[in-house]
Amino acid sequence: MEGFFFVSLKVALILLLVLHCVAAHGRHGVGEQPLSKIAIHRALFALHDNASIKAEPALLGTKGEDSQLVTVELVCPDPSGDDWVAVFSPAKFNSSTCPPGDEPRQQAPYICSAPIKYMFANESNSGYSKTGKTSLKFQLINQRADFSFALFSGGLSNPKLLAVSNIINFANPKAPLYPRLSQGKSWNEMTVTWTSGYNVIEAVPFVEWGLKGESQTQSPAGTLTFKRNSMCGPPARTVGWRDPGFIHTSFLKELWPNSLYTYKLGHRLFNGTYIWSKSYYFKSSPYPGQDSLQRVVIFGDMGKAERDGSNEYSNYQPGSLNTTDQLIKDLDNIDIVFHIGDITYANGYISQWDQFTSQVEPIASTVPYMIASGNHERDAPGTGSFYDSNDSGGECGVLAETMFYVPAENRAKFWYSTDYGMFRFCVADSEHDWREGSKQYKSIENCLATADRQKQPWLIFIAHRVLGYSSTYWEDGSFGEPMGRESLQKLWQKYKVDMAFFGHVHNYERTCPIYQNQCVNTERSHYSGTVNGTINVIVGGGGSHLSDFGPVQTSWSLYKDSDFGFVKLTAFDHSSLLLEYKKSSDGKVYDSFTISRDYRDVLACVHDGCEPVTLAS
Repeated sequence: MEGFFFVSLKVALILLLVLHCVAAHGRHGVGEQPLSKIAIHRALFALHDNASIKAEPALLGTKGEDSQLVTVELVCPDPSGDDWVAVFSPAKFNSSTCPPGDEPRQQAPYICSAPIKYMFANESNSGYSKTGKTSLKFQLINQRADFSFALFSGGLSNPKLLAVSNIINFANPKAPLYPRLSQGKSWNEMTVTWTSGYNVIEAVPFVEWGLKGESQTQSPAGTLTFKRNSMCGPPARTVGWRDPGFIHTSFLKELWPNSLYTYKLGHRLFNGTYIWSKSYYFKSSPYPGQDSLQRVVIFGDMGKAERDGSNEYSNYQPGSLNTTDQLIKDLDNIDIVFHIGDITYANGYISQWDQFTSQVEPIASTVPYMIASGNHERDAPGTGSFYDSNDSGGECGVLAETMFYVPAENRAKFWYSTDYGMFRFCVADSEHDWREGSKQYKSIENCLATADRQKQPWLIFIAHRVLGYSSTYWEDGSFGEPMGRESLQKLWQKYKVDMAFFGHVHNYERTCPIYQNQCVNTERSHYSGTVNGTINVIVGGGGSHLSDFGPVQTSWSLYKDSDFGFVKLTAFDHSSLLLEYKKSSDGKVYDSFTISRDYRDVLACVHDGCEPVTLAS
């Protein structure tokens, strides 16, 4: 009985810690999707004869632009501080556009789709509440449909429709846009994924590409899309639904290493005419094991933000644009990017994926933009995700696995390996079971075991959720996902994983080299020879709400920073590696360390690192 009491007490304490973690995560780590604050289903019809809203120019993209500012002039005879303007796309948003079987029409106008962005009327003019007149500027991107603006009173929770604007169009709303590069399944293959409004029954998608300055070739593209019933729950199935258009992927094969290629996206219409994107370029991957300068950027949890200040940008995802802009500024010194989960924070508002791919286009169109799956991409109850929350807002992985390509055997199972020069990356999916004996565990071990450390001395593990070494939330200083931690640590040690990178926790933290929960090396800034353990790095400060650190000072934590930032790895050769943590605000280095070693150091036996019995023994 006494033993039962202590077991029950232990369970109760664990539950208390879990609840504390969840509460803290809600306060600091997640934030709220701005569009979810709008009670659009409660909107009332209150058109006012003297209220007006007008947008111009009415036609966008006449010079090929895929993004343009629109000026919105509004007049309201009875202004209030909680008046707001919504952008709807498609422009027609009344009940006639609602899907069959939607909620009963209890009130006019019965709007069944959320806007794609919004802004309070007094955003640019604090005197609006007195004058009832103001001018707002919205940045619109080409999203395959027309746009309209609506003036509401009553705030976000009790919206009353006062006026609707004229309709705004892009010159070619179906244009091919927002290319995303990714490593293919072999080192000399690059994939290009983009979005358009052209189905395969209208046009044939392809990429025209070749070595810069030489003759170009054309490669066909496959086309995917999905429907509302592919979504697993609200809001993705309800107010958050928006037609995603068509997502095309082309595979550019047999690339020459280290070579500059140019490419452009094309659609051949069945009347014989061609629709072209603008031209882009990329540099192909080095040959595996090539000894050269190779630079990798890693971060998680970035999300999207609005350059026009809409969607309460200043209160949500404040670091997202800074991170994006710092990477664009340094793009000539970046070879590949890993965004390790919690990509858009669309959370079921599908229009936001277009917004995100537009935001990162300068990066993703130039270097491989590799993603990992996070809770905000995958988790939805009853859909096979390991965690039974609805962090994805009903997306259940469909958006991530369709909008971006990863070289996984099964893109619904988002784990994969990819090589870049002297690096082997083993990317795990923390939203699926990775405990010992699972399919993912076996795949992770195969990725680690097949790395040729003579050619690829730098072995990197990547996942979204932290596996146990974080000073955030938990008062005992050991926050993380317990499932699989011990067994995966054994793999890291057995195969001598250099570093493990995680997101999910929205800050930066670096540990000492760890083996079985203990520091095994006293160095802080330079490691030489046999390191003996795996350095854990949390790099979840890409842009979403920051996480605070707990009160306990952990012995294994060497550097902490609750700020927005990213990590840059630079491999100078087979023996020298540099890690730098840079802040998104200024791009300066705030933490760094180096590793220097030879191949014989990788071969050296460390804890569990060699077979216990050999023929020699």
